[in-house]
Amino acid sequence: MLERASERLLHSLRLSSRSDKKQTTCSLEIRSKDDPAYLAIGERENYQLTIHQGKIALNAEGPSGVLHGFATLVQLAGSTPDSVSFRDVTISDAPRFRWRGLMIDVARHFMSVLALKRQIDAMELTKLNVLHLHLSDGSAFRVESQLFPRLQTVSSHGQYYTQDEIRDLVAYAAERGTRVVPEFDVPGHALAVLEAYPLLAAQPLPAANAACTGGSACIAGSNANNPALDPTKPETLDFVEKLFVEMMHLFPDAYFHAGGDEVVASQWTGNPQIASYMKAHNYPDAAALQGEFTAKIQAFLAGQGKTMIGWDEVLSAPVPQSVVADVWRSSKWISAATAKMHPTLVSSGYYLDLLRPTREYYQIDPYNLMASGLSGAELEHARQIHFRLADAFALDPSLPPLSARQKQYVLGGEAVLWTEAVSEQMLNQRVWPRAAVIAERLWSPETVTDVADMERRLPHIAAQLNRLALTTTQQDHEQMLSRYPTASRHALNTVLQVTSPVRNYTINRMIKKAGEGLLTWPVAMAEPDSFPAMRFNQLAEAYAHGDHSTAPELRRDLEQWSANDGQFEKTIGGVAALEMIRPVSQQLSALAQAGLEALDGTIDTARRTQIEKLLAQQQETFAASSWQLLSPPLPQPAGGLLIDIVPGIRALIDSVSTVH
Repeated sequence: MLERASERLLHSLRLSSRSDKKQTTCSLEIRSKDDPAYLAIGERENYQLTIHQGKIALNAEGPSGVLHGFATLVQLAGSTPDSVSFRDVTISDAPRFRWRGLMIDVARHFMSVLALKRQIDAMELTKLNVLHLHLSDGSAFRVESQLFPRLQTVSSHGQYYTQDEIRDLVAYAAERGTRVVPEFDVPGHALAVLEAYPLLAAQPLPAANAACTGGSACIAGSNANNPALDPTKPETLDFVEKLFVEMMHLFPDAYFHAGGDEVVASQWTGNPQIASYMKAHNYPDAAALQGEFTAKIQAFLAGQGKTMIGWDEVLSAPVPQSVVADVWRSSKWISAATAKMHPTLVSSGYYLDLLRPTREYYQIDPYNLMASGLSGAELEHARQIHFRLADAFALDPSLPPLSARQKQYVLGGEAVLWTEAVSEQMLNQRVWPRAAVIAERLWSPETVTDVADMERRLPHIAAQLNRLALTTTQQDHEQMLSRYPTASRHALNTVLQVTSPVRNYTINRMIKKAGEGLLTWPVAMAEPDSFPAMRFNQLAEAYAHGDHSTAPELRRDLEQWSANDGQFEKTIGGVAALEMIRPVSQQLSALAQAGLEALDGTIDTARRTQIEKLLAQQQETFAASSWQLLSPPLPQPAGGLLIDIVPGIRALIDSVSTVH
């Protein structure tokens, strides 16, 4: 395995050099110990790396340490058109957290084995070590079952992984130091299972036109995620146990995620037979009934040698402390989980599908109980509209910080991608490079928090990942762009380079209305971080602080953006998705023109008033998707695109005196 890893290292370095020329030999000596805990939660991941005058020494306590050392060497490799070089350095390195995961939902949108392997390749380079696959939901069930074949013939919508494909994927990940943890969600989010086996349902299933047909069409039906299993039927538990045993043979990891989130109480309280069962057994509410079911699932998994993971609703169930709580609703549940001495994973704050900029993820620490959740105006609004989960998602400022003992129970965290609005062509750019920033947060010391330095490094990391692992990223973008008329592509691409998608759950609300068509819109191609806009904003800030050497580059950018709308208007040709973002193109041009006037120092009082109105409108578009769960009462931007050069334009305008 380590020999094959060495071959991958050499291949990466050859790609970095971009040259076939013979280079000076550089020696690499590797010393590694056996690690009985390799690919387990207690594996030894530390390593020491010394580079001195062309000699590299890598000492590791186990195979994981060697793989991490190799990843660091790839990062350290300085490249020129003709060679790769290493500067002298001594590194002693180990992760802060043992569990550094990436969760990909393949139920809402299916991702091919090849696409998942690319994610594993990128995980190896960023030292992430757990791939958590969300394999069943209201939308589909994605793994071949020989015991219950209707799960693939009825509930996969023709897209599922064969058992051989799963074994291959698990082996591929193991070669790269990555564990694969499956999630099969019970007892809620069960529509796909119940379509195949309706006798297990707590309620009649939604009408066919509201049910899932695959992909995000599933969420068009208001009940698609509501259907739950009937926990009072002996057949239900028997089905789940037999299914889980079959799946365990495919996924050898010690951990097994059983979901357990978002069970709709009326699924059970609205069923007379279940209501009678609850009354006869003194269950005061649906949560208590779910607790009993969860406890049975946990006991069964434990009997099979598996440690159960559940979403943080598991904290209300009568389960032993060994159960892992996966915190997703609010950071306050980290405190609740660790206080009960449950091993804890932090997913709250790390949801990549919320499309927040990288800097926001970088500032969320797994120990911070105030990092993610509802507060202020959003929480007040949620309570006013009787949003049933308001308090579960609320932050709790009264909580004391985690104690040293509680911190010991935090295993780590996971970057999470739910795929209601993500196709396979979008996968690379919806996960990376933001997942790399979360990887750094989970690996590095708590004191590594320099956002500006992270943003300086981010484009280089993104380019390296695209070159070495995510090799289809540019091709995927071009294929999505090819849906549009050839004449329009350059102008459209110019708009996309400096815009980003609306944030938080706004994109989910958009796709509920638009359906699968949204996955072909420009918003599906826009990336959450615009590197050109980031660069422009930095240069504009420098200019505003007196560094006028940035003026030529600023002017080149602004002239391009100012002129682009004319070309856009000529080429959109009545294409609906382009007509939709016409206002964005116009606003980008207007902002760029304002920036040019600021560079020229030609802004009078009347013109400044116009520009201030334009900037205020842009700020409102950002505010319209600023709430985590709910939608502020503000109009959404055209086509779901935000213009990311606004901070730079603001800096330029503020740097110019008004001419009276």
